[in-house]
Formats: sequence, C-alpha cells, structure tokens
Amino acid sequence: MLISVMLDSMGIGLIMPVMPELIQEVEGEGIGAAAVWGGILATIFAAMQFLFGPTLGSLSDRFGRRPILIGSLVVMAFSYVLMALALSITFLLVARIIGGITAATQATSAAYMADISKPHEKAANFGLIGAAFGVGFVLGPMIGGLLAEYGTRAPFWAAAGLAAANAVFGFFVLPETVTDKIRRPFQWARANPLGALRNIGALPELKKLLLISFVYTMAFFVYPGVWAYFGAERFGWSPGMIGLSLGLFGVGIAIVQGLLIRPILRRIGDRNAVILGLSIDVVAFVALGFVTTGWVALALTPLTALGSIAGPALQGIMSRTAADNQQGELQGTVSSINAVATILAPLMVTQTFWYFTDGGGPLYAPGAPFLLSALLTVFCIAVFVQTPRPQRARVI
Repeated sequence: MLISVMLDSMGIGLIMPVMPELIQEVEGEGIGAAAVWGGILATIFAAMQFLFGPTLGSLSDRFGRRPILIGSLVVMAFSYVLMALALSITFLLVARIIGGITAATQATSAAYMADISKPHEKAANFGLIGAAFGVGFVLGPMIGGLLAEYGTRAPFWAAAGLAAANAVFGFFVLPETVTDKIRRPFQWARANPLGALRNIGALPELKKLLLISFVYTMAFFVYPGVWAYFGAERFGWSPGMIGLSLGLFGVGIAIVQGLLIRPILRRIGDRNAVILGLSIDVVAFVALGFVTTGWVALALTPLTALGSIAGPALQGIMSRTAADNQQGELQGTVSSINAVATILAPLMVTQTFWYFTDGGGPLYAPGAPFLLSALLTVFCIAVFVQTPRPQRARVI
C-alpha cells in the first residue's frame, strides 16, 4: 500500500513544475494570469473531491478498499492523458473534473492504514503514508523537471503511465482489509458530503478537530498552490530548479514522517506533536514570506519539513475517535472537508500572489501568501489548545 501511495504522489509531483508553462502555452498569458488559472483548476479538482469523497469512502466501507483504489487509479491515468493532449484550457478543466471525481487514493489509503493499525499505532502509521508520499514527491518533481526539457507534455504522459502501473501493481499485490466484521451497509444518506458530515459530526470531540483540519489544509496549500509561481517570480527559478526544490521538500517530509515521527510521538505524545508541528509551520511561513534569495528558501527546507508532524498526529487523534466500521466514512469526510479547503485555498493564495506581484497591490510582495498561511495556522493552534482529549466511539 505504501508503494502505491509513493507511485501516486510521483504522478502528482511530475506535473507540478510544468503547470505554469502549460497554462501559459494554452492561454498565451503571463505568469500572474497562469497562477489564477492554476488556482481555478485546483479548485475544480477539489470541488469534485468534496462532492464524491464521502461516496467513495462509504463505498470502500461496503465493498472494500481495494476495488475503490484500483478503479480510481485507472480513471486518474485517463485524466492525465487528457491533460497531455490539451489544446485549450477547456481540456484542462475537463481533465481536472474527471481526476477530482476519482481522487480517492489518499482517503482510501488512510482508511486502509487505519484498518491494519492498532489504536496506539495510528498516528505513527499515518506518518508512514506521509513518508511514502514524501518519497514520491522527491522523485516526481525532479523527474518532472527533467522531462520538461522534452516538452511541457512529457511529464503528463509519464504521470498517466505511473497511474496505470500503480493500478496494475495494486491489482496483483494489494490485499483487502475490509472484513465482514467491520463491513458497513452502503447508505446514500451517509454517502454525500452533508450526510457524512452530519453523522461524523455527531461525535462532539471531532467537530473542532475537523475545523482545524479544514483551516490547516487551507494554510498548507500555499506550497502546492503558489510554490512554482513564487519560485519563478521571486528567484527566477527554471522548471528544473522548481522540481529540485520540491524534491528537497519531499526528502525532508519522508525523513520526518518515516523516521522521526515515532520517537517524537513516544517522547511528547500526539497532542504536543500537533502543537509543535503547527508552531514550526508558523515560523516557516513567516520566514518564507520575507525571504529574498533562493538559497535561504532552500535552507529553510528542514524546518518546513519538521512541521509536517502535525498532520499525522492530528489524523491519528481523529481516527482513534471514530469506530472501526467508520474509518472509510471518516476518511471520506475528512477528504471532503479538506476538499472544501482546497476549493477555497487555491483562489485565496493565487489571487494573493497575483495582487502582490502584478495585480496593482500597494507593494511588491510575492511572499504574501505565506504570511496569510501563518495567520491561519495561528488560528489552528488557538482552537486546538482548547480542544479536550476525545474518547473512542463504539462500533455503529
């Protein structure tokens, strides 16, 4: 399963360094306008995740993680093919709609990991998912940046091939984890965003945690949302350099979540790990908001990576709160809530970037989106410290 997550993140990372150039190629506009279109495409992708995430999560509770994961990867490969063939922004919009509908890989993988983990292992094992994602994120952007030398379409063909290979790999080696003991009947009333949120939200301890997850997702989206545009504008980085910087970030996440998170959790516990990770993120966001040289931004990579301990720790707390037969529903709901955040976040960070670069803002500040993310993360800390320790729910 971890190999599947790694391959999937490689496909995502492959296309990131060339998205600015592809959008400019099909639209014929500047970097600021390309960032706005990039935000729109990401918003559409997230909107589809919001609408269909709970449905796929509930389907995985009923029919198993394996068929949902494999089917999602097959259709994702098709969406990358569409992007590789795109001659207009309309093609890209259609591809993002299709891809977003079946983007269940992360939620299904998280539910899979919850199925095979003991309660005290959940946070650390969610960190393994993050580590696998980080390894893929090391290789994906670096390879994508290199493939960009052969044209803006090459990384998309490679991403399609990876998604297809991932589906084949999962078909032959991925065992099913949903047993009759935890299998839950599929109910449409719980398989839509509002129904799933209402059902999961009935667990009072989860409400504030879901709010934190929502706001933190908005804040953290500044990296995938504007990093390529920020690097090109502030430091004059090429696609290859952008890919390298994203690869270094992925290395840091893989080290932190694969090796460091377990001793950190044993020493300070998951609640303190959430607070520590969020606090580190605030410092990193503020620093990136004012950085003016590329080597300083790269030097901040270990700090930004260390902040990634917050996500698995928070996810582990939420997973222990839900019942065993709710794991798919919970992860689908979290995916849907976070999708709402990623509907809003791309527009928020790219519009902020545009306004403070070539949109007529009061000052030139490409790092403004990172300062906004710092404020959002401070809010997350304030809410979390007031949240009581949740109790584990019974099977329903």
